[in-house]
Amino acid sequence: MNEFEQQILDYLTQPDYKPIKASLLAKKLRVPKSKLSAFHDLLEQLIEDGQVRENRNGRIRPRALAGEVVGIIKRVGSGGGYVIPHERTPELQELDVYVAPEDVAAAHTGDEVTVRLSNRRRSNGQRCGRVTSIIQRATQTFVGTYFVDGEIGLVRVDGTTFTDPIFVGDSRAKSARPGDKVVIEMLRFPTPRYEGEGVITEVLGAFGEPGVDMQSIIHEFGLPQAFPEDALQEAREQAELFDEEVVGDRDDFTKNITVTIDPVDARDFDDAISLKRTRKGHWQLMVHIADVAHFVQKGSPLDREAYDRATSIYLPGRVIPMLPELISNGLASLQQGRIRYTKTVEIEYTPDGIPVDVQFHNSVIKVNKRFAYEEVMPIIRNPDKHKGRISAKVRQMLGWMHELAMTLRKRRFESGALELHLKEVKLDFNSDGAVSGAHTVEHDESHQIIEEFMLAANIAVATAMDDMEYPFLRRVHPEPDELKLKAFAEFSTALGFPIKKYQSRSHLQALIDDVHAKPGEQAVNFALLRSMKQASYSPEEVGHYALAEENYCHFTSPIRRYPDLTVHRLFDEIVKHNKKARFDNFSELAKQGRHCSDRERRAATAERELTKVKLLTYMESQVDETLEAVITGVERFGVFCQGVDVPAEGMIHVTALEPADYYDYEQSTFAFVGRRTGARFRLGDRIRVVVARVDVDRRELDFRVAPDNAPKTKKSKTKKKPKPKPKKTIRVKRKRRK
Repeated sequence: MNEFEQQILDYLTQPDYKPIKASLLAKKLRVPKSKLSAFHDLLEQLIEDGQVRENRNGRIRPRALAGEVVGIIKRVGSGGGYVIPHERTPELQELDVYVAPEDVAAAHTGDEVTVRLSNRRRSNGQRCGRVTSIIQRATQTFVGTYFVDGEIGLVRVDGTTFTDPIFVGDSRAKSARPGDKVVIEMLRFPTPRYEGEGVITEVLGAFGEPGVDMQSIIHEFGLPQAFPEDALQEAREQAELFDEEVVGDRDDFTKNITVTIDPVDARDFDDAISLKRTRKGHWQLMVHIADVAHFVQKGSPLDREAYDRATSIYLPGRVIPMLPELISNGLASLQQGRIRYTKTVEIEYTPDGIPVDVQFHNSVIKVNKRFAYEEVMPIIRNPDKHKGRISAKVRQMLGWMHELAMTLRKRRFESGALELHLKEVKLDFNSDGAVSGAHTVEHDESHQIIEEFMLAANIAVATAMDDMEYPFLRRVHPEPDELKLKAFAEFSTALGFPIKKYQSRSHLQALIDDVHAKPGEQAVNFALLRSMKQASYSPEEVGHYALAEENYCHFTSPIRRYPDLTVHRLFDEIVKHNKKARFDNFSELAKQGRHCSDRERRAATAERELTKVKLLTYMESQVDETLEAVITGVERFGVFCQGVDVPAEGMIHVTALEPADYYDYEQSTFAFVGRRTGARFRLGDRIRVVVARVDVDRRELDFRVAPDNAPKTKKSKTKKKPKPKPKKTIRVKRKRRK
């Protein structure tokens, strides 16, 4: 046994041990500097062997004991919760561990916990357990609404994380006024016996004031804001060093016709396209990607900050970038008419779209023309109409791009690729940042052109790195569990859309295409999405299920995704054909992958929550108004609906379906059926509803069925939003305090 091995294992198994990072563990064990490298190598080996574990934030913990499970807990409305295990045993392959309300202790959603399994099982065979320790809190910071009970200050935390208000002491703390949104740091988490206690750290402002909702979400999810000064200073230095005239050993493609196609409101441009026809009729595609790695050196202040952020965050009305704007909107942005450094993937295709040669270049380009998506298809469909505005060569290349992209797309689906039809809805805002409406974003063939070329570049780079046996961060999408696919097949059949082979991607795609533009489209697409596993970043050779690709990575968006930046650094080794380069080891890559995946999910959740808050704030002005909706979910307690014109989602409790009838839940058809009238409320049906209740703080929206539930559209009138009134004083039943 190595000299450090027993020390590590003994220290980690101490009763009072709390997970710490490897660097701090080395200090605790007093490892001399001369032996730090050997210590970290041993620790990585112990992690790979499963003798110790590393959690999502890089903290080291002991292996779970027999009869224990370590995972992430998710609390539910009943007070209980479900623990999602980090490691699945055969017994826990499909079901999570259920924890009853009296057994959750002080654990809350997102916490990493240890659960001791009991002998009790639920009716479906699900194992039960008791939380024995909280390894790491998801967060200590929460956002809520301040109010006063007598002389005592309390905060009602947003959402449904806590059922009772949190005690914050003196009502004059931080000059908070009743109704203000505040940030609190939790001193003691609530348990079934004791109330929670916190301290106000920041007052965001009165509920309803412009920008308060966004700041609430930023603090709730711990999103980054200002860049540290050392990162900004490095960006300034890179700007001073950059000289467009210095090409160096880069391949010069500035004479090639090159275009960008992006959203009309895009500010950073990290991909551009060139396309030619060769004399023998082959396609020569060049995908140029901004060379962010040139400006962001590994281990630098810019790199450390980019890694911590891991992704740009796109909130409604605001972008929190991964890199300072000097880089993201300046040096690395492929702006029209500017010489920029790029990494180029050059692929030669036969006329039928078969790749026959791939080359990689460090390059320089100059974009001839920037296009918005909306501009492209009118030019392709009627090029002569745009003679005076767009040059002949650019118009010709756009036509070629469309032809090649549609050929590649056809081949991709013939090979088993899978694509859901999920509508993207964008909110419309007024000058104060409040929701004024919504619109559906159309993804036409102009989007598909860029999508196909980005996929082609990502696959080409991943395949090359795999061939050269480079370890790299892949974008993986594991195959779904067969039981979940079987349940999906039963669901779609109950809706009237049978599927013969639910294990087949081609059959699943045929179903998605068949249900397109039909009443059950949204329900089927969301159900299939829920049946699949999440895509993530990992060095594991798992493949990408939806794309039907063995090797896939993210390479094309280094301005906004850190995994792409890691791939760019390996790209230089591909260009050099260097098989002796030093690489991050597997454990380090796996750690990076977990971090980037967590940050990606945090960003997506924050975007959803802010969208929900803004929609609910808008819906406060729509109380008692009637709107058309689609039933998106059916549960025993009621149905979930989403508005057609404005995508707010709410619930109709079963008792509010129709007071004059009693409804039975039919699980086989995902419907409620009235005993007296025979009326049915079924998944995918369109229904007219009335906005009954809105609670922005708890993020809840209740509907009731409209008296005249005819399937016709009626736009609701927008009422002037009343000024928010302070919440009524709530007398809180005091719990025992330690």
